[in-house]
Amino acid sequence: MSTANPHADDDAVVAATRRWLEKAVIGLNLCPFAKSVYVKEQVRYVVSPATTPEALLEQLMDELQHLSDTPAEQVDTTLLIHPFVLADFEDYNEFLDVADAAVEDMGLDGELQVASFHPLYQFADTDVNDIANYTNRAPYPILHLLREDSIDRAVEAFPEAAEIFEKNIDTMEKLGHEGWDQLDVGPAR
Repeated sequence: MSTANPHADDDAVVAATRRWLEKAVIGLNLCPFAKSVYVKEQVRYVVSPATTPEALLEQLMDELQHLSDTPAEQVDTTLLIHPFVLADFEDYNEFLDVADAAVEDMGLDGELQVASFHPLYQFADTDVNDIANYTNRAPYPILHLLREDSIDRAVEAFPEAAEIFEKNIDTMEKLGHEGWDQLDVGPAR
């Protein structure tokens, strides 16, 4: 399910995001919890027309409320894809504090959380081209809205959840940059 955006080819943006989910996130098993909601079509794709952080924040708050108000059986998670704002990773990273504050201000702390994906994602103290960064690289900047209950259930079903990060880095190191580029899920180096 996706929402319309008059400023871009939403279908192409969603298709690229779905390809990344299928080939990288699910295909490489970077998130063992993603396949279930993807297969059940419980992922909401929203392509944002926002061109300013303020407009994105407003839409983020609308989407947080929408997710909170919608039964999980219909929409378990939302990908707020924003190709026109926060293309610079440092600006995006700073915005994550604003996103977390919005969750808290809306009284949704403990119910929802925001995860992050970006074409230039970079973990602290890593080189920009470190393959580990690619675990969180997506074709577009994305704010991933998640339900805490869903995370709790997934962790119960996958007791080694704390080991996911290390396993993902190992997967990416074995894949390498060439392997990532061959996935054709963007972004390439």
